[in-house]
Amino acid sequence: MSTIILPTFKRHRFLDEAGDTTFYGKGKVPIVGQQGVSKCFILGMLKINEPLEKVREKILSLQEAIEKDPYFGQVSSIEKRKAKGGFYIHAKEDIPEIRRMAFQLIKTINCRFEAIVARKMYVVYERKHNGTEAEFYADLLSHLLKNKLNKYDKLVLNIAKRSKCTTHANLQKGLNKSVERSIMRNPVGANDCEVVFNVQAPTSEPILNIADYFCWAIQRVFEKGETRFYDFISDKISQVIDVYDFDNFRQPKGKSGAHYGKRRKLTSENLVQ
Repeated sequence: MSTIILPTFKRHRFLDEAGDTTFYGKGKVPIVGQQGVSKCFILGMLKINEPLEKVREKILSLQEAIEKDPYFGQVSSIEKRKAKGGFYIHAKEDIPEIRRMAFQLIKTINCRFEAIVARKMYVVYERKHNGTEAEFYADLLSHLLKNKLNKYDKLVLNIAKRSKCTTHANLQKGLNKSVERSIMRNPVGANDCEVVFNVQAPTSEPILNIADYFCWAIQRVFEKGETRFYDFISDKISQVIDVYDFDNFRQPKGKSGAHYGKRRKLTSENLVQ
């Protein structure tokens, strides 16, 4: 299969996550689902279908307007980010007024988003990921990349920094696994896509802040059964795979199983119990 030579901006993807990779507390006590610990981990990938600088300007303009707006004066979550290097939108920390502004901005961007949702299951974590958070992350990354490697000559992955999970070695591990998965799906494929890792902070790459919002909207469905944020931007979400929903994943031919998209959307029934 021949690869597609893309304009530079179409080679870029923006990856962020929602939830955490924590399974155990002190003394290896299971704590998934307890206060402050998520029941699932989500890794998402954003593709922008218009010039990146135009999108960055929109995001930076919004962030600057919020930072300077006296209406938001003395909001602690804003002040903390300003003190640490500059305000940026971050769904988990933003107040409702700012979330609305951010979601309205997303509606103006020509983009597509896809995500892998991993329920935090102890047996899978120990057997498949060797009880290691970095391996857990790398495995999800491989699922995101596996169907891209036969399509493009080069991809630049702009990835939100996440301590040990986003070291070059761990990202390479995820890429290697994605190649293995890709070969299993298409043994004659070239798999010669050049992949560049560009690990960044949300203050240095504003487009990552949009990926963060998509991840958060999907997380609200799985953690809270709340769909209104997801519904508002679901026309831009091409695929969500609930990869460890074993009850639904292997459905008879013709069934969607644990795959969701524009035709089969997430609902409150996707709440992880």
